[in-house]
Amino acid sequence: MADLPFHDRADFDDAERGFVAALSPAVIEAADGKVVWDNDAYAFLDGECPQTAHPSLWRQAQLCAKQGLFEVTDGIYQVRGLDLSNMTLVEGERGVIVIDPLVSTECAAAALRLYRDHRGDRPVTALIYTHSHADHFGGARGVTDGENIPVIAPAGFLEHAVSENVYAGTAMNRRAMYMYGQRLPRSPEGQLGCGLGMGTSSGTVSLLPPTLDVTRTGQEESVDGVRIVFQLTPGTEAPAEMNFFFPDRRALCMAENATHNLHNVLTLRGALVRDTRVWSRYLTEAIALFAGRADVAFASHHWPTWGRQAIVTFLAQQRDLYAYLHDQTLRMLNRGMTGPEIAEAMQLPPALEQAWHTHGYYGSVSHNVKAIYQRYLGWFDGNPAHLWEHPPVEQARRYVECLGGTSAVVALAERYLGEGDLRFAATLLNHAIFADEQDSRARRVLAEVYTRLGHGAENATWRNFFLTGAGELAGGASAGATDTAPPDMLAALTTEQLFDSLAIRVNGPEAWNERLVIDWRLTDPDEHHRTTLGNGVLIHEASPAGDGADLTLRLTKQRLLGLLTGGGGADGLDHDGDLSVLGRLTSVLEEPVPDFAIVTP
Repeated sequence: MADLPFHDRADFDDAERGFVAALSPAVIEAADGKVVWDNDAYAFLDGECPQTAHPSLWRQAQLCAKQGLFEVTDGIYQVRGLDLSNMTLVEGERGVIVIDPLVSTECAAAALRLYRDHRGDRPVTALIYTHSHADHFGGARGVTDGENIPVIAPAGFLEHAVSENVYAGTAMNRRAMYMYGQRLPRSPEGQLGCGLGMGTSSGTVSLLPPTLDVTRTGQEESVDGVRIVFQLTPGTEAPAEMNFFFPDRRALCMAENATHNLHNVLTLRGALVRDTRVWSRYLTEAIALFAGRADVAFASHHWPTWGRQAIVTFLAQQRDLYAYLHDQTLRMLNRGMTGPEIAEAMQLPPALEQAWHTHGYYGSVSHNVKAIYQRYLGWFDGNPAHLWEHPPVEQARRYVECLGGTSAVVALAERYLGEGDLRFAATLLNHAIFADEQDSRARRVLAEVYTRLGHGAENATWRNFFLTGAGELAGGASAGATDTAPPDMLAALTTEQLFDSLAIRVNGPEAWNERLVIDWRLTDPDEHHRTTLGNGVLIHEASPAGDGADLTLRLTKQRLLGLLTGGGGADGLDHDGDLSVLGRLTSVLEEPVPDFAIVTP
């Protein structure tokens, strides 16, 4: 830690460069008065780093907390610090192009007002999504209704945007409560942001479908008189993502492919494992295509980088970071090392370790290495002992029995805690709680261990996980229910995706003995689909051949959506056959549980 260049204030200078005005107070409310964003809650970061925070993370939080409207270059502005992501505004001939309209409509509207207060009431003439994560499209309806303007996104955007948030959305959102520390107090003892930004707003999430797909690198579009050259980067930070260059402004947008921290290869909330090999290659391509012509590089998070040499250095170090993690993980796994072993052995080159933007404030070397291992070899490390282990509760009970009971296990954990071995103390106490979740002593001591681990973490998402776990063990920090699929998201699902989302709700054992066939004849759009339930599996066919359905329904896609999500009954449905079949299907569907246990059985 002493070797880190804390004297280097270049990032602070860049984070403040071009400052126009801040939102004051930096508090954003929904129409009902609910606060959906409060950046003023982080005012404590103006002070010195306390004992309850890692100094490097404290520094990153100070940088991320800077909010307001900033000029990036002539005709390009960013609003930062009003949500997890940045909203970028590019002035055109008739109005302004909005890039990445934040998480929620309320924050996006506030960001646009802040821009207009200082740059005039320019109409929004286009919308650009850099990639398929909700913090880059959720606020769309806060800035435009999308009428008569292009909405531009990388190819595959809509499929990935909706599938990620619907298929595993409930579990992801529960874990996101931990990852972003959404229920933690904003304080030196609590949440300090998440490394990528300060947190996620809690307002209304929307989605306007794209009207123009970017399908190839080198594709050029003129939008409101502004020339844009695109680079597709699928499989990097998102399954559908793109960088782009403004040749007349000499400005390069790096989406979320190069930010001022080590990103996630597998985010702790859960997602598809990202490909660090192609990630590094696309950064090499971006350097070759654009860096020599750029005077500024900006991204969907953090602050810009100015100057061609600084841009090349920044992008090259980011590229080398992901390439090094990829290549060294493969080298070591091919020598027989497992994911956890590689994670412990991995060390970054000194030149990368000295660069602030390679530090693991959001992703970490440890969990990224394990993700790379998972991408290539999966969850199994090859040791037969790990092939068919007991599940957590049964394993914990046996461990605790072997160690002499819960009281003995807690006493051992307290000894390790006193010796400073927090990691093994956590392991022992976790077994104690999974063997007997009512043991108050085990819960209290594990909460203390998690608190100390959190306060010592450089990685913000690790800190949030540890502290949220501590809070839930102590009876606080309730997760609450989260809307994992807002109306715009559901409306954007294809019919096939709708039936996919239905299939994953079938309670297999309850449906073992059911056999039914339903034909769904949609009138708007004109489509014919068939679902067959058998052996506990719901199979979907598009444009099926032949007859034989137990029930045929004729309805619009909107009515179908209402049926499948509980937003409407079967009364008045145009149908042939036995309508009770629909009830037999819905009776074996299971609702997801949004607040399932994580730190207890």
